[in-house]
Amino acid sequence: MAASDIQRIGVLTGGGDCPGLNAVIRAVTKTANKVYGLTVVGIEDGFDGLLQPYKAKEITPQMISGILSQGGTILGTTNRGNPFEYKRKVNNKIIQEDISDIAVKNFHALNLDALIVIGGDGSLKIADRFFREKGIPVVGIPKTIDNDLESTDMTFGFRTAVTTATEAIDKLHTTAESHHRIMILELMGRYVGWIALESGIAGGADVIIIPEIPYKIEKIVEKVSQRSSVGKKFSIIVVAEGAKPEGGTHAIKSSADQELGAERLGGAGERLGYELNEITDIDYRVTVLGHLQRGGSPSALDRILSTRFGEKAVHLLMQKEFGKMVCLKTPNIKSVMIDEAVSRFKSVDPSGEMVKTAESIGISFGR
Repeated sequence: MAASDIQRIGVLTGGGDCPGLNAVIRAVTKTANKVYGLTVVGIEDGFDGLLQPYKAKEITPQMISGILSQGGTILGTTNRGNPFEYKRKVNNKIIQEDISDIAVKNFHALNLDALIVIGGDGSLKIADRFFREKGIPVVGIPKTIDNDLESTDMTFGFRTAVTTATEAIDKLHTTAESHHRIMILELMGRYVGWIALESGIAGGADVIIIPEIPYKIEKIVEKVSQRSSVGKKFSIIVVAEGAKPEGGTHAIKSSADQELGAERLGGAGERLGYELNEITDIDYRVTVLGHLQRGGSPSALDRILSTRFGEKAVHLLMQKEFGKMVCLKTPNIKSVMIDEAVSRFKSVDPSGEMVKTAESIGISFGR
């Protein structure tokens, strides 16, 4: 396919929402329109929109006016609906089938020449399969507040999530000190602890519990007791949702999502509080920040990164660099093959500089 053959491109957002998605859509549309004279078609609700051809619409300049600062996504999204492994309930049983050919048929019915997929590792793996197995020209843009993709220095949405979490820690400080309590804040992050680590440092947490460093409850009690012995009768504990005790497992929140194949983390904060209550009589409360971390207006840094990612993705399409994902290799925006980008998580190094900094200022990791 020659670059001149690309006249009409699709764009979709998949997986969980995060601040900066609209900024990417805006940058894709503006670059496609102004630099190459392309038509951009928005696919609604992730890959589900390719299973139903009426869930698509041309993105006009009017549609993207004023969306740079808006959270969420004007296209809608979903963390279900993998066309290659489509799961649904039939007579109270879960069945799985490959309906990817329907998506391919609708892709062509919409007269699309290429597709930009904005998503996390799950959505990008699906995008890569469409490229490799179905021949769809695809470029990926990484999106996750968890910042857990190894191939990019940072993903957009992460900085805004850290700011939201830090503001929550600031607020918890005052009520913790007033009531002489242990305040436990459970944060998102899936199987990595980047949000907990950075917001914990920024917010002055006393204990940070992350998946990469399994904790010993006795060490946390030791830290809380040490603070109490010097007159500090409260403690702030930040715990990532994927945290686990030494020798234990992640806390799983039971839900219908599990039946459909999506493991849902949750309950790490309550479990930790219960463990602490078994050993110490200090009163505690648990706050689960949840989807507040995904919402709100993106920070300036996230708006800039989103814009750079969107602009680069269009250029990659026009340069026929299909099957690639844009990435930040500070200070430049580069690209990497999608299959390489999603092959491994970017985890916090338990011996890394950030963890050492935290420990040097007295923060405990429960080890």
